[in-house]
Amino acid sequence: MAYLSGSLALAAETVHNVIDLTASVAVVIGLKLAYRKSTSFPYGLYKVENIVATAISFFVLFTSYEIAREAVFNVGRRVSVEPLMLIGVSAAALVPFLFGRYELQVARALNSPSLMAAGKEFQVHILSSGVVFIALVGQLVGLPLDRVIAIAIAVLVGWLGWKLLVDGVRVLLDASLDPEILNQIREIIRAEPAVESTKRLVGRSAGRYRFVEAEVTLRVAELEKAHAISSRIEEKIRTQIPYVEQVIIHSEPVARSQMRYAIPLANLAGSINDDFGAAPYFALVTVRVSDNEVEKIEFLTNPHATLSKARGIRVAEWLIANGADVVLTHEDLKNKGPGYALANSGVEVRLVKARTFTEALEAR
Repeated sequence: MAYLSGSLALAAETVHNVIDLTASVAVVIGLKLAYRKSTSFPYGLYKVENIVATAISFFVLFTSYEIAREAVFNVGRRVSVEPLMLIGVSAAALVPFLFGRYELQVARALNSPSLMAAGKEFQVHILSSGVVFIALVGQLVGLPLDRVIAIAIAVLVGWLGWKLLVDGVRVLLDASLDPEILNQIREIIRAEPAVESTKRLVGRSAGRYRFVEAEVTLRVAELEKAHAISSRIEEKIRTQIPYVEQVIIHSEPVARSQMRYAIPLANLAGSINDDFGAAPYFALVTVRVSDNEVEKIEFLTNPHATLSKARGIRVAEWLIANGADVVLTHEDLKNKGPGYALANSGVEVRLVKARTFTEALEAR
């Protein structure tokens, strides 16, 4: 149709289609290569997808340049349009549009950047074909819109190519994950009771996959417990954040200047309650590590003392939230729910025989 009519807009759209076909072949090759691993590339070739997406962007930008150059400098071009060509343009636009919708659905499901790039490129056909249709109608009624429409297509295609190029280069240069994704990961880490703070959190993409690395301080000093907590955090991130290929958690014990002791009380006079979960009050005592001096004493009402089920575990979680480091109690919590909850969060449980919290502090 472009040859018969001499329409620059139709020629531009034809070049657009040919480049899309070439790009689709490149995407297939890229997807095949992206998931191979070897001794030379032990982390996989995931970024091949991003390389393909970037290559597609250059094809698109070149198309834009060629269309614009032809539209600006080929002034004497004659255009002869037949009504049947309008049907041909409409039919030619429908196939890439429908395929582009399908490709974008698959791309979102797989989080594939190369498929996403190709799908967006196919989708733009409905716009470029639409303006070509307008150009042909204009020629039929005597309005010379062919060159103007060709330039409009060039601008549209160029904008798409630039966007694809920026997205592809960002990943190739190991740009950070989106702030929204990093905030989700930060919240997952923060929800772990044994974590004191997150010192560093970074992430990057390679192809459709995400790689995360974090440095955290834990309230535990034992290597075995720290490893278990780190593994638990890594598993939660993989479960809750899609397409995470690798999570690395670097942990270190928190440097303490203070210790907080939690003691179950039967009354505000300071008598220790024998039943950990049923204690109506808790003394929370802050002690300075450097000289073992008491800095602060708080008496807290136990909000879970009257519960009939899971009382001890709820109390343990409540003490963890209040920053307890050590629990001094008459009740042996070993092999019990509260004991497991406290231990998993790095809270130490010490058995004492003292009758009051002041005696317990002295004997600690």
